[in-house]
Amino acid sequence: MGAFCLKNIIFLLTIFLVLWLSCMESTCNARRVGSHWRQNSISSSASQSKKKDKKHGSNYLHHGHAGKSAHKAHSPKAPPLALTPPPPPPPALAPPLALVPPPTGGHKRSPPPPPTTGHKGSPPPTITPPPNKGEKPPGSTVYNVLEFGAKGDGTTDDTKAFRAAWAAACKVEASIVHVPTEYVFLVGPISFSGPYCQHKIVFQVNYKCIYFKLHIQNMLIKVTCLLNFWQLDGKIVAPTSSKAWGSGLLQWLEFTKLVGITVTGSGTIDGNGAVWWQGSSYEDDPLDGRSTLLNPSNGTMKESPPISLANSSGEKMPRIKPTALRFYGSFNVTVTGISIQNSPQCHLKFDNCIGVSVYNFSVSSPGDSPNTDGIHLQNSKDVLIRNSNLACGDDCVSIQTGCTNVYIHDVNCGPGHGISIGGLGKDNTKACVSNVTVRDVFFRGTKNGARIKTWQGGLGSVQGIQFSNIQVSEVQLPIIIDQYYCDARSCKNQTSAVALSGISYENIRGTYTVSPVHFACSDNIPCTDVTLTRIDLQPQKQRYHMYDPYCWQAFGKLLSPTTPPVNCLQIGKPASNNINPGNNDSC
Repeated sequence: MGAFCLKNIIFLLTIFLVLWLSCMESTCNARRVGSHWRQNSISSSASQSKKKDKKHGSNYLHHGHAGKSAHKAHSPKAPPLALTPPPPPPPALAPPLALVPPPTGGHKRSPPPPPTTGHKGSPPPTITPPPNKGEKPPGSTVYNVLEFGAKGDGTTDDTKAFRAAWAAACKVEASIVHVPTEYVFLVGPISFSGPYCQHKIVFQVNYKCIYFKLHIQNMLIKVTCLLNFWQLDGKIVAPTSSKAWGSGLLQWLEFTKLVGITVTGSGTIDGNGAVWWQGSSYEDDPLDGRSTLLNPSNGTMKESPPISLANSSGEKMPRIKPTALRFYGSFNVTVTGISIQNSPQCHLKFDNCIGVSVYNFSVSSPGDSPNTDGIHLQNSKDVLIRNSNLACGDDCVSIQTGCTNVYIHDVNCGPGHGISIGGLGKDNTKACVSNVTVRDVFFRGTKNGARIKTWQGGLGSVQGIQFSNIQVSEVQLPIIIDQYYCDARSCKNQTSAVALSGISYENIRGTYTVSPVHFACSDNIPCTDVTLTRIDLQPQKQRYHMYDPYCWQAFGKLLSPTTPPVNCLQIGKPASNNINPGNNDSC
């Protein structure tokens, strides 16, 4: 009983001391702490000796407190709050923690002022309660689409919920739009647009994570995905009703005019493309009218099965087919982890973007799905594509006009039409592509490997292109330049062309099924500075017509012996009178 009373007396004296010190600080306008503050606050002791003054100040500060723990509680060193260790990670997605971490329950220590009950493991008073549905606490940066009304049952239209979650995240820098796993979200055409959104927004698809963020001035430390991220199987699916698409749209999911946008996760975006493919024509390339070049000799190539499933209600889809995921006019774009499958047309497109990074990304569509490019680049620069698997019905990567500084490596391509620069110069337009490197790529069962294709009548140039360390397996045409590209039965012959120069092929090995090398360059603007080094391509025997290497108006040099020999490449440069001086190839 006596100990209990003593503790109560000490508690009351502590409160009185804190209040009295606060009053003294506001009235005496003190600017210092420690012994100087005590000297200014006790004017009646100024004439005493230093030893007596120090003793008096010490007694005044403790005000009757005794014991070691009381002395530590009022030490002039850093306050106890700064010494408290951080809490363990929360067990679920929680509102942001206070800047001062709460004490753990594993150590008993004196409570910081103002005093608390002293119970072990008591939660800090600054933690806010969970938000209501559709609301976010101040400072929160994670926006779960379920909190904005999304059902995730695969049949309810969740477009409005996605739009609302984006509108909230758009206002907060480094925010996260969270699309959780184990749900299927039916989402119609939607644009997640700037330019007035904050920077560094993350669109997180189907991760099941715990988020803990700590802001220290301008530095953001983010720890994500502490649980089961490898077991995710959620989806975003496109509607199959023609009503959702009106007369036709060019894109399904679009991000425009953003800075630092990231789309990440391990979920799947499914375009339900089969309902679009029925009756679609292939915009394919018969290679300078030599369409028989691609046909097997003995009929052993399997016939393609019908490529479409009818719309369940018999509706006819619009003629214009959308790209599944498009980025336009954005800076520092990252796409990682996700999969896109069965897009009606292109799977992933970047248009007018600067600073693009795509990695650990996959595309999956049937090899006979028409015009379903894996990744499509246009008017974009500083692009890195790596460590990805691309299987589609058209080019695994398509590089169009306006692209520069593109680096592609460690990519698996197939089925598909290879990695292509072009087609460029259609309808007599000017096209410019430069500084493209494709290396450490594996092509399996594709129509083409490393390809450059341009239309007759175009202007501009392609220069500084390197294909290296490429493995091919049963590829029809591993190395191809086609300046007579035509996706119709016939195209008009024209004299002008996009100028090609500085094209390097190095260490390309494997098997082909039609022809190892096919260089069909312009009559008036020949290909120049084409180099071949360590080319070793073997025919896949007894199945197809085999053709020798083919060259037309191709100039350059062989830096090593090739298999088979490419004797058709003209060594050196073309005579000046063979080049049309009227062509404007400047970019």
